[in-house]
Amino acid sequence: MDGTVPMAPDGAAALGAGVDSTAIRPFSINVPDEDLADLRSRLRNTRWPERETVPDDTQGVQLATMQKLADYWANEYDWRKVEARLNALPQFITELDGLDFHFIHVRSKHENALPVIITHGWPGSVIEQLKIIGPLTDPTAHGGKAEDAFDVVIPAMAGYGFSGKPDKPGWDAPRMARAWVELMRRLGYTKVVAQGGDWGALVTEQLGVLAPPELLGIHTNMPSAVPPEIFAALPTHTPPAGLSEDELWAFQRLDTFFGKGLAYAQEMGLRPQTLYGIADSPIGLAAWFCDHDEKSYQLKARVFDGVTEGLSRDDILDNLTITWLTNTAISEARLYWENKLPFFVPMNVKVPVAISAFRDELYQCPRSWAERFYPNLIHYNRVDKGGHFAAWEQPEALVNEMRTGFRSLR
Repeated sequence: MDGTVPMAPDGAAALGAGVDSTAIRPFSINVPDEDLADLRSRLRNTRWPERETVPDDTQGVQLATMQKLADYWANEYDWRKVEARLNALPQFITELDGLDFHFIHVRSKHENALPVIITHGWPGSVIEQLKIIGPLTDPTAHGGKAEDAFDVVIPAMAGYGFSGKPDKPGWDAPRMARAWVELMRRLGYTKVVAQGGDWGALVTEQLGVLAPPELLGIHTNMPSAVPPEIFAALPTHTPPAGLSEDELWAFQRLDTFFGKGLAYAQEMGLRPQTLYGIADSPIGLAAWFCDHDEKSYQLKARVFDGVTEGLSRDDILDNLTITWLTNTAISEARLYWENKLPFFVPMNVKVPVAISAFRDELYQCPRSWAERFYPNLIHYNRVDKGGHFAAWEQPEALVNEMRTGFRSLR
């Protein structure tokens, strides 16, 4: 894989002798044809198991879905389309705290644009945010006003995509938050906001905990706002008495996630290096990625059944292929091993916070919980359609939420 700077074997940009480690270096992607041919060959030579013994997805990702995915990936999918989309954007590499980071940086043509750093999640990459760049940076071309404009910075997390792979422990969400502070300062920004979902939500909330002087506020679509009495009740599968309708829905979603949907996180949190199969088999990787949570898997299965809904087949495979080509499946998984922050436990964020609660998120945070754990809540809205990967699945809704949520901070 080559670019406008020398490439290390793992896909990260390599520094030459005498190069300033704080330099911001232009970057582009050009995947060798042989890497794409190898991917197609592996897909066509997949050794398939028998189908599941049940008529639903209770045993996991279904054989029919994976075979449709594999057929399209091997025979119709074109990586060069998304490679061209990425290369049409300003991309860069810079070293932060000893590690190279890849990031997209698009400045708005509008004056007084608000700088925002947006962090993706797992199983994810900068691909997740491609649909929101245009509407955020050029709102007048996408139904917004000039005063809604953002300068957009989208870094790839440590070990993800074209960022460097850590060779020592320590790259967790708080450390990435500190790196993001340095990145925005290096780009010359003195007032910034931040947004994220999934791991991006944890990194973004850790920015809120750090509260550097330039941080005006944060927006999250996966808030850490589950009360202790809810956590105490989850092992019993019985909700506490007196919950509102919204709180009961949140409890039910949490019960499903912690009861049936956490296996992937437990494996990566305990034994990420064991997952050699997802580095060696593209179908192994695809199945692992598809099984993130019940609602997002069902969405992807519908897409490969021909339903147009939020994501396309190319969306799903773009995100898979960037991980496959950079061989980052294991380095991405290690973030779960590094993590010391319990999922959804309040983090004591006191900076201004905007929350968008999507219906099919791992849990749809009720307003009552948001108000309880975010003392400086400046925006809250329940969004009726969309799930865990909001920027990817429902970009228009997320853009509107970011415009509204950050408006008071401009």
